Amino acid sequence: MPPVPQHAQLPPLPRPAALLCDMDGTLVDTEHAWLDTVAGFLRTQGSPADAGTLAPFAGAALADAAGLLVRDGLTTLSPAQAAARLDREFTARVAAGVAVQPGALRLLDRARALGVPTALVTASERHVADLVLDTLGRHRFDTSVASGETERGKPHPDPYLAAAAALGVAAPDCLAVEDTPTGAAAALAAGCRLLAVPSVPGIEPGPRTVLVTSLTEADLADTAR
Repeated sequence: MPPVPQHAQLPPLPRPAALLCDMDGTLVDTEHAWLDTVAGFLRTQGSPADAGTLAPFAGAALADAAGLLVRDGLTTLSPAQAAARLDREFTARVAAGVAVQPGALRLLDRARALGVPTALVTASERHVADLVLDTLGRHRFDTSVASGETERGKPHPDPYLAAAAALGVAAPDCLAVEDTPTGAAAALAAGCRLLAVPSVPGIEPGPRTVLVTSLTEADLADTAR
């Protein structure tokens, strides 16, 4: 059997003022569970559930996903009814157990060892975020921002700006960690530097964006930028 290829280790990233981490697909393997939830819902509505149809739902908040379903004629339910069904199914999947992404705990613990405050910044509802916080360990986070706790959600910058403000730091001095174009857009709009570990296509490298295929490739340096 040929040897398993190893990920290349990037040079350590400059220590940020704070680490702001997305949840679904980034720290825990729930993005696929979310998309499977949407796909299952679409099939019950007699709508297509192919990759192209599912793409806009990656990283989307519950209310936004329900709005998309209604707007695009993919369901005959109201937004509230669609949101309730999606929420019930997705929450059950998360409550049944989630897998932590490779390298996620090591990155969080490295931030803690360096004295870098850390926030969870998620498009999931608070009750889902709380389930995952229990899995990841609440001691690894100084604050968290969930869906509905800012005026606008991702892809707007509000959740990242709120997390930075709660930690008492400036967003441009923070490192955000994201896996979807929706979340990446929010982090970059807030002025954050971005460590992207894509779970779906669409995030492009740039002057403030570093792409990795796994969080096992990423580390934080002892020195600040």
